[in-house]
Amino acid sequence: MTLRRSSLAAALVLLMTAVSSADNWPHWRGEGGNGVSTTASPPTEWSDTKNVKWKKEIPGRGSGSPIIWEDRVYVVTSVPAQSGGGALDFVLMCLDRESGDVVWQRTAATGTPHEGTHSTNNYASASPTTDGEHLYAHFGSQGLFCFTMDGHPVWDRDFGDMRTRNEFGEGSSPTLAGDKIIVPWDHEGPSRLYALNKLTGEIIWEVERDEPTNWATPLVVEHDGRQQVVMNGQNYARSYDLETGEELWRCDGQTQRPAASAVAMGDTVFVTSGFRGSFLGAFELDGRGDIEGTPDVLWTKQRDTPDVASPLLSNGRLYYYKAKTGILTCLDAATGEPHYASQRTRLRTTYASPVAAGGFVYLSDRDGTTIVIKDADQFEVVATNNIGETIDATPAPVDNQLFLRGERHLFCIEE
Repeated sequence: MTLRRSSLAAALVLLMTAVSSADNWPHWRGEGGNGVSTTASPPTEWSDTKNVKWKKEIPGRGSGSPIIWEDRVYVVTSVPAQSGGGALDFVLMCLDRESGDVVWQRTAATGTPHEGTHSTNNYASASPTTDGEHLYAHFGSQGLFCFTMDGHPVWDRDFGDMRTRNEFGEGSSPTLAGDKIIVPWDHEGPSRLYALNKLTGEIIWEVERDEPTNWATPLVVEHDGRQQVVMNGQNYARSYDLETGEELWRCDGQTQRPAASAVAMGDTVFVTSGFRGSFLGAFELDGRGDIEGTPDVLWTKQRDTPDVASPLLSNGRLYYYKAKTGILTCLDAATGEPHYASQRTRLRTTYASPVAAGGFVYLSDRDGTTIVIKDADQFEVVATNNIGETIDATPAPVDNQLFLRGERHLFCIEE
């Protein structure tokens, strides 16, 4: 393990955690990509009836996380088509935030999936995203679709068919950055990373990636006046120039078929994976070329790192689960030293990523349980809650509300 403390310690002063605009949660990881809202103060206690403002049944299957813009909530799903034969309608729904009523519902595409998916996955597991002017819903092999905020189609783009590892299915979400939308396309065929004009869908640049299937979402960060796109990968963690697609740096060490998305603090980015191995690396954004073994690798970890769920970075603390389990670690992000490690919780199987809001961290299990702990150096459970159905989607904290997508319903939690 390599360690360089000074630059990260300085970064704590200028901590760049995710900053969510009040009333908005425009991306499944929040506005800044770290899983944090600095404005929300949702409840810490609820059940399937207690502190439930509303509960709306969502048809079909989907695990894309809800996003919120002002007075509306948006969610994707896949519904059996009336034509039968295994065809699905790929649907974007808009709900009223106050009542949970459906404002509009649009079928982006109808098609029969060309391959199967894992039993715990589905065909609407990528999360939508918005800039408040347009909505973007990514259904992988069915295409990327742009709508107005009122549900009128603007453009769509078909990238072809993905061939995922062992037919585990698709699920990488796109990321908005300025005038671009960044679309990951890692699979068992020719892999790519795309930058599209978000208004027209035209390809601005695309880069080849010698990477197999990967479910991570791109993270866009700024360093020294230049924006970088950081992507996980089985072969390498990499960074690309947002304007041109030029690869800036890379570092190997990742494990097989990564799914966790990167988080960032100041001039440092954290990339992790946890299937058939463990790896977490803290990388300086000023690196160039292959940075393995250089001072740009600030520190690494090879134990208890996450698999499906992405890490959370809040107030200089890096939280993550061991693989799919509920074993929790909290590190000082500047040094890599643990506040606590291998902490057992009552969680067992975790797909949803942790989020932080109002001084608390929300940790969700596939059995419907969400444990709330203090966002602090010491592990302290505040509440244990259950909605009575599977949670795979990451919660969305906005103002005094928490939106939880269960297997069958979308819940608005509010005291």
